[in-house]
Amino acid sequence: MAWTARCVALLRLTGPEGFSGRWRLSAQQQQRCGFKKAARKPEGRKGEEELAPSGPPSAPRDPAGPRDPAHRDPAAPRDPAHKNPAHEEPRIREHSHRDGPYRDFRRLVKPAFFTVGFTGCAFGGAALWQYESLKSRVQSYFDQVQADWLEKLRPKKRGDLRKDVNQWWNSLSEGQRTVTGIIALNALVFCCWRIPALQRTMIRYFTADPASKALCSPMLLSTFSHYSFFHLAANMYVLWSFSSSAVSMLGREQFMAVYLSAGVISTLFSYVAKTATGRFGPSLGASGAIMTVLAAVCTKMPESKLAIIFLPMFTFTAGNALKAIVALDSAGLILGWRFFDHAAHLGGALFGIWYVLFGHELIWKNREPFVKIWHEFRTGGGRGGGGKGGGAA
Repeated sequence: MAWTARCVALLRLTGPEGFSGRWRLSAQQQQRCGFKKAARKPEGRKGEEELAPSGPPSAPRDPAGPRDPAHRDPAAPRDPAHKNPAHEEPRIREHSHRDGPYRDFRRLVKPAFFTVGFTGCAFGGAALWQYESLKSRVQSYFDQVQADWLEKLRPKKRGDLRKDVNQWWNSLSEGQRTVTGIIALNALVFCCWRIPALQRTMIRYFTADPASKALCSPMLLSTFSHYSFFHLAANMYVLWSFSSSAVSMLGREQFMAVYLSAGVISTLFSYVAKTATGRFGPSLGASGAIMTVLAAVCTKMPESKLAIIFLPMFTFTAGNALKAIVALDSAGLILGWRFFDHAAHLGGALFGIWYVLFGHELIWKNREPFVKIWHEFRTGGGRGGGGKGGGAA
């Protein structure tokens, strides 16, 4: 099992411009996204006199003569009670998204509830998916036997593209078949970033930022969002490399629940860190969820040998690799490194470690009561419908 170096592969960038640092909106994009330019302060009387056209020097005024209040001497003391509306400078109220209500942790209450609710729905849906899969395997087994018998009677076709695709699909491991859909969805979102008409929608819903108006939906959608091709390729390669071990350890249904929940949980960690430090900015990428998969595998099999893809002669254990990754992300979070979203990486890794040690026993092994309720609903259980349906089940 190959492993790509942390600094090369596990990337959750803090801006969709790839490796160009923090992502900054242009002036035109800021106007489209609702950012308003502060009004320019009006120039004082001195500026107006400096801008006046030059001409012959005028005769000095009589100090005892009458003076126009509009042309009083700027150096003369000004009566604080006197205010001239024509020359009073307006107060400009400047608002930064890093101050005010955006630094309020109460804004994270809704994302926290969304994280808990989505995680529960993910594991509940995975339990029902596993139930339906087990129920349909008996019927699919007999259908497969009949299909194999008919296949022997039919003449073999040469150059059949569908057959070649089926052979390739069957040659993949269960884990690789499971993550194929995830990789395809990430590639689709990557293509959507290249459509100019979708830029505003992609920025709003496919980048996670606690200072944004949309808080909940980007927590999941940003997990499938990559702006840079290298960012996409590196993350998907690591996911493909660890998919076989992770799915064989957790199962297809449980793996999907863990992966989707990890994307939301890692984004919540990012929200909390950005709100606490005031370092706001958009983040995107699947590395938070991939860190959960990597941490789960390394925790379950700490003695497994890993290697860097470009340096296969150097090997190290999975446990040491996980310690190095956690230490690096912790240092980046404490020192304020802003190239990667270290809080999301660290949150994903901690969730993966916790799930292997405690979460599997606490969540997945306690799904039986929920599955029984679904079984009674599907088979018409109860007093009114416990006849043939219950007996057949």
